Amino acid sequence: MDGMTPPAAVTCITLATRLCALNPSCGPVRVVAVDGPSGAGKSTFAARLSAALDGAPAVHSDDFPVPWDGDPLAWWPPLTAQVLEPLWRGRAGRFRRYDWRCGVYAEEIEIPVVPVLIIEGVGAAVRTAPAAFRVWVDAPQDVRRRRAIGRGDDAAAWDRWAEAEDRQFATDRTRDRADLLVDGTRVRG
Repeated sequence: MDGMTPPAAVTCITLATRLCALNPSCGPVRVVAVDGPSGAGKSTFAARLSAALDGAPAVHSDDFPVPWDGDPLAWWPPLTAQVLEPLWRGRAGRFRRYDWRCGVYAEEIEIPVVPVLIIEGVGAAVRTAPAAFRVWVDAPQDVRRRRAIGRGDDAAAWDRWAEAEDRQFATDRTRDRADLLVDGTRVRG
């Protein structure tokens, strides 16, 4: 994990203070993008950061239906229309969370106009994201794959998804534009 910053070097509390001092990036909101490949530890890191930000809301790519064989950025159009555009105009965003276990849309989630919003998932820090700060979380592929299989992901589907992620990240050069690199092997739930 050459060049990665361990969470101990930059605590979430220190990072939260730093984030609150940034200029807003989406209307009055500071968007923090937590990106990286599947199984790297993004969700766990986002949860810790949310807690350090006194419960700042987090929107996850997994809140939207994206098929395993689909485009890793398929969640961006609904996220943009339902959450980011209203926030840009100073209004609350709303979306229906997708329940992957049941295969249906679940409750409506309201994202109020807040100082900081965390967006977490593959492609969260894409070049066009209105991010005030970009975090890249990564771990070796064998670790990520083991985590994904352990949480119930289909191995063959995960392998195809990992290839699609790799192509997306290479095209976008996402990691290269990160403000903070986090070693996902040190991020634990």
